[in-house]
Amino acid sequence: MEKSPIEGIIYSQFQETEGPTTLLWEPDDLSEDIKRLVNKKSISLLRGERGFIPKSLIIIPFPSFNLKIIVKYLHVKDKSYTGGFRITAINLLFNDIEDVIFYKYHRNFESVFKKITKKITQLEKSRADIKLIAGELKIFKIDLLNLIKELRDEEISTFHGEEFPETKEDISKFRGFKFKLIICGDPEVGKTSAFLRFNDKAFKRTYLPTIGVNISEKKVQLKKFNMEIAFMIWDIAGQQKFQSMRKHFYTGAEGVFLMFDLTSHESFLNISNWHKDIKLKLKDDFVGFLLGNKRDLRVERRVGIDEIHKLAKDLNLDYIETSALTGLNIDKTFYDMSKAIVSLNELKS
Repeated sequence: MEKSPIEGIIYSQFQETEGPTTLLWEPDDLSEDIKRLVNKKSISLLRGERGFIPKSLIIIPFPSFNLKIIVKYLHVKDKSYTGGFRITAINLLFNDIEDVIFYKYHRNFESVFKKITKKITQLEKSRADIKLIAGELKIFKIDLLNLIKELRDEEISTFHGEEFPETKEDISKFRGFKFKLIICGDPEVGKTSAFLRFNDKAFKRTYLPTIGVNISEKKVQLKKFNMEIAFMIWDIAGQQKFQSMRKHFYTGAEGVFLMFDLTSHESFLNISNWHKDIKLKLKDDFVGFLLGNKRDLRVERRVGIDEIHKLAKDLNLDYIETSALTGLNIDKTFYDMSKAIVSLNELKS
């Protein structure tokens, strides 16, 4: 029997005195550890935003469980609460290996969440029996599963192969080379879009802020060395509020992509700070590439090639210009990185 792409659904309420409380969950045997962690992380995010309630979907990683959750916050009018409303949340749990489809078709999932949000908000306002909300969540899960099936079928029908084909083995059983890569840079320079272009030939025109880190995997064939290698790719959030967390994500990286936006001179100037931050944590040698993204926006370019080459030389990084929109040099960056890492490891052996 094929495993469901949805690991679970949790409906929570943030109470002023008791904190986050799990009202409903599915499946029935969902572990208490997962329920507690989901509540803790979702409420911590709200506290970190200093009272701001995100209107869009938020994706939060749970590396310890190989899971991610999509969180949708709801405002429910209630005069008994401070501010005249209380906050509830729909938490959708899915496995890491499913994350590309949720990123790639973000807008499709937004519409399904919008539908369930409207229904639950109405039920909460009328103080309906909790069983009615449970029924709506079951319908919500069915709608999601149908949507995922439709999107997968569409992907299969439009697939024409890729330059670096994946192998079919489970990543946990992979016996070849396995490398950890990290992608760093300021917010909105195109880190997540670049990875999606490489991993699934997709490009998101809507900016999706990464919450802490997005961990994904990719296996490719490296014909020059007659081998297959596995990438564990860590797309690290650039927002200031994640500074204390991201230092822990650097550990063990053998390859580093430092990306800036060719239309933002500030993002280029901050590359030195990113490099310094990484060097403080990574004591061993690593392969580094400097990536200038958004090459397609030629008219809006604000960073000159001479100053880029000077920085690349000072930091001992190879430089490549990319475009997540057109796909320019995206495959090349990962392919060149894999060759450089393998070569470095051969020198060490």
